[in-house]
Amino acid sequence: MRFTVEPWSAEYGPSSEAVMQEAAQPPKLDVELDPESWAPITPTWDGHSDVVFIDGVRRVDANVWIEQPGGLPVLGLCAVYAAGAVRANGSADVVAVRSDRGLFTSAIGAADLETKHGTYRVHPSAGELPEDLWLAIQSEMGRQEGELAREFGSESLVVVDGPLSHGRHPNGVVGYIKRQHTHYLPVEMRHILVGLPVARRTPIFLIGGRSNRYSWYQRLAAGSGPAGGLVRCEIAADAPIDEAVRLADTVTAVLPRFASEPHKDGRAPQNLYPIAGLERTLRRRLGDPNLMERALRVASAGT
Repeated sequence: MRFTVEPWSAEYGPSSEAVMQEAAQPPKLDVELDPESWAPITPTWDGHSDVVFIDGVRRVDANVWIEQPGGLPVLGLCAVYAAGAVRANGSADVVAVRSDRGLFTSAIGAADLETKHGTYRVHPSAGELPEDLWLAIQSEMGRQEGELAREFGSESLVVVDGPLSHGRHPNGVVGYIKRQHTHYLPVEMRHILVGLPVARRTPIFLIGGRSNRYSWYQRLAAGSGPAGGLVRCEIAADAPIDEAVRLADTVTAVLPRFASEPHKDGRAPQNLYPIAGLERTLRRRLGDPNLMERALRVASAGT
């Protein structure tokens, strides 16, 4: 029996889902090349090296139940979230951090929760299920990331950890997807992913849906198994295709030098070193979860 060991640490799960869902609608493949001509592309690069990486983290400090007049209490999540930017150009320096606290709930009459160590401002959610509340938290964190992307996008190559959020990320920003959930290429085209060499990419294809995106796969580094070191990137499809090709080539050439190594990161090589360092910085900015939970309990006792 032949097998390979998943390069990611088991605590993070696999880098690609065991059973991936198919794309909601087939992508348009003949954007850069005709499908019959698809092959790994060696990027041409203009030497651009100034990259700003943007990421966000979030944490729920407490679940709260908010009493309702004449009805059952409604769930709320007291969360803290932060987004930051790190500039990589010879060194990696955190250049911006934004953080906030929020009470995410669909409860009628919900008000800001003030504690000794911070205030959780109300953010109404579209639904009352935990999934709805998590989406609301993610939306606020995405708003922070979008503000940072607009701040740095005019001067640098900007890479956001995760897929692009429609309406929040400006044109030219690159979404970096390190965990694969969806098959975007048809079955007959997937062989190119298995044999994709390091620092090479697929041709660009167009993903439809809520927003059109140009996308491509690239190999960051050698890894165990067919998904080792494989990532997908995307940009808004508002730019001309020649500009999208230039950006895809730049990203494919630049990102491999930031790929992490297994003895330093459990999500190697996909979890890029600047992003991993930024995550650690942001988590420290979230504060002590035990302290905040105690502060919330004290605040609830006084209501």
